[in-house]
Amino acid sequence: MRARHKPWAESYINEHPDVVIQEPERLKGRWAEEFGNGHPIHIEVGTGKGRFITGMAEANPDINYIGIEMFRDIIVTAVQRADEAGKPANLRLLNVNAERLEDIFASGEVGRVYLNFSDPWPKVRHAKRRLTHDNFLGRYERILPPEGEVHFKTDNRGLFEYSLMNVTDYGMRLVDVSLDLHADKPEWNIMTEYEEKFSSKGQPIYRLEAAFRNEGK
Repeated sequence: MRARHKPWAESYINEHPDVVIQEPERLKGRWAEEFGNGHPIHIEVGTGKGRFITGMAEANPDINYIGIEMFRDIIVTAVQRADEAGKPANLRLLNVNAERLEDIFASGEVGRVYLNFSDPWPKVRHAKRRLTHDNFLGRYERILPPEGEVHFKTDNRGLFEYSLMNVTDYGMRLVDVSLDLHADKPEWNIMTEYEEKFSSKGQPIYRLEAAFRNEGK
């Protein structure tokens, strides 16, 4: 995702430490203390402008949500959105690279991972950057509990086919697969900005849910 440079972004983010957590590594294994409760923690990797994660937080007050976005000029819009929503108590944002997930969360501390309209990185030499590559699946597995789930949405058929193949090759169990999510108009679905844009043009939205296998069973 590319965004116009916002010179005011850093100062705006710094003015909202209750929304954007600085030095999140200090909370590894202690996120329940940050939220003040023992509710499940769901994260979105590549939260973009924050429409999905804010909507999920508002719709599900008994789940804690953390949106992760590495680009400051993008996450600042998510901060604004959270501010406009009244700063939901169950929502936090992190301006970090997802490669640091294991520095931020302890094993089993995250209940679910969401990936929405991730960069497809279409060139083969860039495959390792895809958020459904083995490198990232391993990171998710190490912060999720046994049988923890990854929920993935995209408009890019090539990325979807790659992801479908890769999660199964990794050993994950497919829980649900949709080749046209909006055909059934699911009431539970909260759209991202990209999702609304593409679906309004009649493009199918692909979705999968995959669970890691509990090797102890």
